[in-house]
Amino acid sequence: MKKVPLILICALSTLNIFAQQQTIDSTENSINHNWYNKSLSIDSIYGVEVEKAYDQLLKGKTPTTVIVAVIDGGIDINHEDLKNNIWINKNEIPNNGIDDDNNGYIDDIHGWNFLGNSKGENIMYENLEVTRIYRKFKDKFENVDSKSISDEDQEHYDLYKKAKSIYTKNKKEAQTSQKQIKALENNYKEAIVKLEWYLDTNVITSAALNKIKSDDKVLMKHVNFLKYMHHNKFTTEDLKEIKDYTSIEINYHYNLDFKPREIIGDDPEDIIMPYGNNNVYGPEADHGTFVAGIIAAERNNNIGINGIATDAKIMALKVVPDGDERDKDVAKAIRYAADNGARIINMSFGKELSPQKHLVDEAVLYAEKKGILIIHAAGNEGNNIDKIKQYPTKNIREDYQASNWITVGASSMYKDLDFAADFSNYGKDMVDIFAPGVNIKSLAPENTYNSEDGTSFSAPVVSGVAALVLSYYPELTYLELKNIILNSAAKYPKTKVYKPGDYSKKRKKTKFEKLSVTSGLVNAYNALKMADQMSK
Repeated sequence: MKKVPLILICALSTLNIFAQQQTIDSTENSINHNWYNKSLSIDSIYGVEVEKAYDQLLKGKTPTTVIVAVIDGGIDINHEDLKNNIWINKNEIPNNGIDDDNNGYIDDIHGWNFLGNSKGENIMYENLEVTRIYRKFKDKFENVDSKSISDEDQEHYDLYKKAKSIYTKNKKEAQTSQKQIKALENNYKEAIVKLEWYLDTNVITSAALNKIKSDDKVLMKHVNFLKYMHHNKFTTEDLKEIKDYTSIEINYHYNLDFKPREIIGDDPEDIIMPYGNNNVYGPEADHGTFVAGIIAAERNNNIGINGIATDAKIMALKVVPDGDERDKDVAKAIRYAADNGARIINMSFGKELSPQKHLVDEAVLYAEKKGILIIHAAGNEGNNIDKIKQYPTKNIREDYQASNWITVGASSMYKDLDFAADFSNYGKDMVDIFAPGVNIKSLAPENTYNSEDGTSFSAPVVSGVAALVLSYYPELTYLELKNIILNSAAKYPKTKVYKPGDYSKKRKKTKFEKLSVTSGLVNAYNALKMADQMSK
């Protein structure tokens, strides 16, 4: 979920009620939700030119299959628009209870769920990493004088202090948010009662509100409140999401007494211990299905959307709960993908702290040796991640960055001041490239579809383009593929944009070149042309 300032979250929550309960005279947003596949030269849209590539470069050519591992939440592998593009482990006999291919995973036909046990029990909610760290070291360090900390304990103490600071701040914000939401809901109810009486109707339109002129200060306060809500066009679904999310934060994310990992019974630092099951859907499959659809939804089948890579096969690896993923799960999923034929890994998740970072780093280096390209979402906090660390990261050590890693920020449809999404993380060193991540349409569970924002969905745009290029030029190494993706980007270095993360009235501006390594937007057409030139 996109993180926004607390007051704005609370304001959004009340607006949503109004949108559902009143008749609103607004025009349907007719924006093209498949815009990210479009072309500037043909459609006047800053998409990544996928359709142009198919029409002008790929006709008559035969692709090869490319396995893309989606390390994420659950995936609906039976979705009508995805089921034909799901990876099948041909070395495993389905549902016989035997590890036929001796890879350590029983009946792993389409991938693996690292958030469950052999009984079929699965984790839905989890703590955030700061909660887990704070709980782990709380008894040991809570009342200890920092001057008495031994050299041996110093690293853990520093981690504890950082986790405690973030935990305390964020939990307090969540609690405050709940109170503000309730207060604003009460204000809304009062406004509705007053205006329904004043207008003698239960249908309140913006036209009616605009006509009201009165010296009654209380009445006009209610009028302006509802006009503000109407202007922002919020829905009750948004309100429910915000209220539910805040409740989840308090009950699960920041709840020190909540310990869901007990159903698995593993040691978070023991990467050898086997666990999990083959239920890659799990208790939920919204985020992972959405990501997978962008990469590999079936093309030209007259339903849903067109995925980017026509012959990509999705390997489903579930590690992300509603909360923070565990480093060990991420590491094991990367190794699984590397050992079972994936050539591209998409990772649309991240967190503030990584206590077992070494496990992830070792897995990334393992994938590097295996020739696998990893594509990671930059994150949605509007932060400069050159300065504010985000995990997982391509920085293995201070002196070494993984060569098989691309970090992706989010862009919007038009090259205006909002070209860089306001929520997108950025960084001249840490973010490599941008890709569409605003108003993206893709798949949702049970044969449905949805539209979302986030760098979570920019990353699979790049993964889809990488898979598309690799499917027609399978001889490319991961490093050649990475260089093609970055060097073929459509460059906009001097374009002025609002600085992401600035929600003030007078938003700061910056040049697009200051937000990423390439100053560019991924481009499928350019990438395929460059790959073709290299092949010759």
